[in-house]
Amino acid sequence: MKTLPFVLSAMLFLGSVVSLRAEEFKLSHDGLTLNANLEIASDNGLADGVVLITHGLLAHNGMEIIATLQKLLGERNLNSLAISLSLGLGDRHGMYDCAVPHTHKAADALDEIGAWIAWLDKKGAKDIILAGHSSGGRDTAWFAAERDIPAVKKVILIAPGLWSADVVGRSYKERYKKDLAPQVAKAQSLVDAGKGDTMLAETDFLYCPQASVSAATFVSYYGGDPAKSTPHHLPKIKKPVLVVAGTEDRVVTGLRPVVQPLADGKKLKYVEIEDAGHFFLDLFGEDLADVIAEFVKGPES
Repeated sequence: MKTLPFVLSAMLFLGSVVSLRAEEFKLSHDGLTLNANLEIASDNGLADGVVLITHGLLAHNGMEIIATLQKLLGERNLNSLAISLSLGLGDRHGMYDCAVPHTHKAADALDEIGAWIAWLDKKGAKDIILAGHSSGGRDTAWFAAERDIPAVKKVILIAPGLWSADVVGRSYKERYKKDLAPQVAKAQSLVDAGKGDTMLAETDFLYCPQASVSAATFVSYYGGDPAKSTPHHLPKIKKPVLVVAGTEDRVVTGLRPVVQPLADGKKLKYVEIEDAGHFFLDLFGEDLADVIAEFVKGPES
C-alpha cells in the first residue's frame, strides 16, 4: 500500500487505549486537509478493528445518521472512523455551501477513502470494515470493487445510491422544471474539447439551484457512467458485503429488485429494516447498528 503524507491534529496512540472516546484527526491528501472523527469503544484500541464510514451527497461526518451510528457502534464495542469527504475543499465541515463553486468529481471519494485506509493501516488497524450511507454507500461499493485492499475485511452499504439516466432525468425535471439532457450535452461538449474546467454559471446542480459548477464536475455526476450505481459494483467486490435498506426509504427507492436477486446470504447479504426511512432515525438507528454489529462480528465468508 502506498504511504501517504499525513498530519495529526493530536497525538495518536499506539496499542490499546482505554480513555479516548472521540477525537478529530486530520490527514494531508492531494494538497488538501481531510478530517475525520475517530471513536474508540471502551477498552479498545485500533488493533481491535475499525468501521470506516463515508457520508452521503454533499453531506459531512457530523450529520445525524453518522454521529448516531458511531455512538451506537461504540455501545456494541465497535470502533469507527467517520470521514468527511473534501469535495475539493480543505478541512471541510458541515454541509456543502451551495454558494461555493463546485469543482469536485464523483470519483474523488475513492482516493480519499483510500487515503484514510492507508492512515488506519499505518496505525495498526488491520481489520477495517468499509461502510457508507446513500451516495457514500455507492462510493464504498465503487472503491471495494476497484481496489481489493487486504486490510479491508468486509463492506457495508446502507441505503446505497442507485443511478439511471431515466430516473435522474425525471428527478431533475421535477426539481428544476427543465430537461437535464441538454445540460449534460453542453457540459460534455466542453469536456470533449478539453475545456472541462470551464465554469457554468447559474446552473442547477444536485441540491444546489443556480450554482457555479465546472463542466467536468457536471458530467461526472450526471453523465452516463454506470459506476454511479451500486449494483454495477456488487458482483466485482471480493469481500463479504451487507446491503441494508429501509422499507420506507423515499430517497433511494428500488433497492430490493436490483440487489435481492444478487444476494446469496453468504457473500452478499441483503437486509431490510421494516418501516425505516432513508436516515434510520430514532429506534431504527438501533436496528441498523444491531444488523451491522452482527455482520461485523460474524464469520468472514
